[in-house]
Amino acid sequence: MAIKTFRVRVPTTAETDIIDITPQVEPIAAKAGNGALLLFVSGSTAALTTIEYESGAVADLRAAIERLAPGDITYAHDSRWGDGNGYAHVRAALLGPSLTIPLADGKLLLGTWQQIVVCDFDNRPRTREIIVQPILPMQ
Repeated sequence: MAIKTFRVRVPTTAETDIIDITPQVEPIAAKAGNGALLLFVSGSTAALTTIEYESGAVADLRAAIERLAPGDITYAHDSRWGDGNGYAHVRAALLGPSLTIPLADGKLLLGTWQQIVVCDFDNRPRTREIIVQPILPMQ
């Protein structure tokens, strides 16, 4: 059985964008049926997670990330490369680049208030690519 690969592309601005991608992932899940979806964001300054996607929780996540890896301190990466995004690499590493979400009957088995989000921590606009691959039971 061949592995199908889908791509979700998301434009970002800069400085800790947190974007709900659930609506773009749901049609892929609907085609897959039962199993799981593997999601992976390409790039070392972005991450994937889930959250209740409402302004308070998003602001709280953004503030927590700032406390964990402040943007206003010195990072060795910045000294070496001079691009000023050392904090973005650390933030992305803390959250991680991938998620696996179970599926049943083409539906993401997320909690009632749970959405999939891509977090872009870089200090410049980008178009992030999220790779989505269904993991299906053997036939």
